[in-house]
Amino acid sequence: MSKEFALNALGQPLVPCSFEPLTGFFRDGCCKTDSNDLGRHLVCAIVSSEFLQFSFEMGNDLITPRPEFQFPGLVPGDQWCLCINRWSEALEAGCAPKIKLESTHIKALDSVPLDVLKQYSIPV
Repeated sequence: MSKEFALNALGQPLVPCSFEPLTGFFRDGCCKTDSNDLGRHLVCAIVSSEFLQFSFEMGNDLITPRPEFQFPGLVPGDQWCLCINRWSEALEAGCAPKIKLESTHIKALDSVPLDVLKQYSIPV
């Protein structure tokens, strides 16, 4: 799928996830993907302190700023394009963050059923 055109999990045009902090594999604010995105950054999550701690404990520090990677470090309430596998792991651990379904890429459905994603979706 081209990075210029993408659909969300509802089959509609993908809505940006966040410009502040600037997210996305392409750092364009959207959870777009292509074959270079090995982590599959598909889920637009609203991160919680519980999730950030879980991710840190799993070896992915999303809290500490990393300017060399244009990464500001996240705080609870930030919206961020998460790897689908990390979100699924958090789901299994009982700490999956809420998501913006309209900003979650349709390819997330390859890993997580729509009804599960809807359970974690914030109202639009």
